[in-house]
Formats: sequence, C-alpha cells, structure tokens
Amino acid sequence: MKKSRIVRAITAFSLSVGLGIAGVQAVASEKYVAATQIVEHPALDAARQGVLDELNARGYEVGKNLKWTYESAQGNTVTAGQIARKLSGERPNVIVAIATPSAQAAATAARGIPVVFSAVTDPVGAKLVASLEKPGKNVTGVTDMLPVAKHVELMKNLIPGIKTIGVIYNPGEANSVTTVNLVKEEAPKQGLEVVTAAATKSSEVQMAARSLIGKADIVYLPTDNTVISAAEAIIRVGEQNKLPIIAADTDTVKRGAIAAMGFNYYDMGRQTGAIVARILEGEKPAEISVETVDNMELYLNLGAAKRMGVEVPQALRESAKEIIGE
Repeated sequence: MKKSRIVRAITAFSLSVGLGIAGVQAVASEKYVAATQIVEHPALDAARQGVLDELNARGYEVGKNLKWTYESAQGNTVTAGQIARKLSGERPNVIVAIATPSAQAAATAARGIPVVFSAVTDPVGAKLVASLEKPGKNVTGVTDMLPVAKHVELMKNLIPGIKTIGVIYNPGEANSVTTVNLVKEEAPKQGLEVVTAAATKSSEVQMAARSLIGKADIVYLPTDNTVISAAEAIIRVGEQNKLPIIAADTDTVKRGAIAAMGFNYYDMGRQTGAIVARILEGEKPAEISVETVDNMELYLNLGAAKRMGVEVPQALRESAKEIIGE
C-alpha cells in the first residue's frame, strides 16, 4: 500500500515537472513584436493592420505564439521617444516603427533590438540606414518614397493650365522636407512653380491652408503625418474657396481630397510584416535590403471635385482604380 502511494507520488511529480517544462517551452517559443506609430490616421492604421495580418498569415497568432503591443505617440515626437525607450526596455524580438519620427526614435532607443520601419519616405536621409541595398546595423523596412514626378503630372492632367502648386508640410518631419525638395526640383521641369506653407502641429494646418488662397492653383498634401492627421481642415478650406486639393496617399481621397496616386498602405503593411517574419525566423536586419512599393493606384473623388469646382477629365476616370461619388 505504501509502495503504491510512493509510485503515485513519483508519477504525479514527474507529470507536473513535464507540464512545467512544456509551459516554459511554450513561453520560450512565443515571439514578441511591439509596434509604435507617430499618429493615428487611416493610411498608417492600415499599414499597422497589414503587418499584423501578414504575421497571422505566416503562422504568428496573438494569444498563441505571438505577443503584440501597440502604442501611438499622438503626433508628439517627445512621446515617440518615450514609447521607444519603454518598448526597448521590454526587449521584444522586433520593434515595428510606423512613420519617420517613430522609426528614428526606435532606432535610437533599440540597443540592438531589430527595428523594422514602414511608411518612411527617406530612410537614408533620416539616418535610419546606410543605404537601401545594405542597411547595416539593426534597422530595415519598407519605404514609401513618393513618385513626385507622376504626382506633378497628375496635377497638370487634372487641371490643365495650372501654374502654381501649393504644398503644406511640417518642416520638423524629415520625410516631408525631402518630399518638398523633390517637388521643388520636379515642378519647374514641368513648367510649374511651388509655394509652401508650414504647419508644425495639427492646430496650424488650417491656417497654413488659408495662406495658400490666391497664391496656389492647386494644393498638394504629401505623406506628412501632421498634415494628413488634419486633412479635413484643409479640405474644408478647399471646398469653401474652390481650391483643389490632391493627396499623396489614397486614403485621403476617401476623406475628401479630389485625387491621389499612391500606394495601398495596407499592402505596404503586409510587405512590412513579411520582413518582420523573416527576422523572427532568424535573418538579420542588416542583411535585408530596404524594400519599395512599386504598385501605383489612382483614386478619384468626383463629389470632392465638384465641391472644389473641378471637372475631372474622362481619361483620368478611365484609368482610376477606384472612383468615389459617381
């Protein structure tokens, strides 16, 4: 009888040890991906969702083998730095940084943790990577460098005869400065002038838009997080003053811009998620080239065009991927 109890005790102990080891193995096999984003707006939100969906498609599921956290800096670069330091202290397997300010903060704070950025216009200019082909160190990702020449051409095709492009941007965002310089370089090649309006925070965006009334024939919104987060304020100015507004990101068309030729940010997120998965599976960020997005899509909002006094040419309608307000 005593021997039987001893056997049962040993069996129970062995079973509990086995379960304990299995539990430790399960915890050890869980990957931790932490995401940080400079501000919430549709394009960046779509990119973030794309990352998570791609990880899920590759077998990384939240609650099973993936821990996923996300924090927004609400447009504040100081907050972005605080978030980056906090996440770095948690030692995730990968930090996903969406938009340039968050990527810069994460790269500074990461201390060897792999950082994968998304929606960064000029990763070299932002000092995130040494080059697109050979990033070096612990940072790589997907760039949304804009096809500025095509955007200027779109503006000319949308409203023949325009002479001046107005650009609203935040001079504190490295990606926006790069874009403005590209517009200033490209526009004269196509016979156009450029006038700029600065907005360092979202509350200044509407005033910046108003400053372009009478100075610009059309207003171009780059992928500037400060500007895009307050796009509705610019669009109201455009509607009230018959000042056409076009955007670099297609999600802003749904919010009231007339047109955009750009990337699908959800697809960009999926592309970013694939890089994250490669790192989780053992590849080094330094050995993964920065990727670009080649697929360009034209979106039109005919209702917005009417409100801003624009008749969209038939040729553009025929080439659009999506038309809103027909």
